[in-house]
Amino acid sequence: MSGENQELRKVGLKVTLPRIKVLQLLENASESSHHVSAEDVYKALLDAGEDVGLATVYRVLTQFETAGLVVRHNFEGGHSVFEIAKGEHHDHMICMETGKIIEFFDEDIENLQHKIAAKHGYDIIDHSMVLYVKPKDS
Repeated sequence: MSGENQELRKVGLKVTLPRIKVLQLLENASESSHHVSAEDVYKALLDAGEDVGLATVYRVLTQFETAGLVVRHNFEGGHSVFEIAKGEHHDHMICMETGKIIEFFDEDIENLQHKIAAKHGYDIIDHSMVLYVKPKDS
């Protein structure tokens, strides 16, 4: 049984060819750019000669998000990008010139956020931090 089949079954999703193909693409993307749009997935499937429609790609990605296999981000510009859920928290920086997405984790920032929430009488359940950046000398 392939890893994709196991992943799908583990989250209670029936193993179908479109789901396997989309999951394979997301796993390959996680080794390079990490974040892909539904359109990126669709174009990659077309380039690979797969007959999967854009509506199916959106449906599969939404199912994966509901099942906790992927995380959806809505960065500046309004379109959604997806990445494989690794179970580890990280934040993002987005270069406004190139569109490059940089993942980072900083313990000091995390501690400060918890301190600020506690100061106001709250516990953080979850959060998302996105920094919009540009290269230093531009």
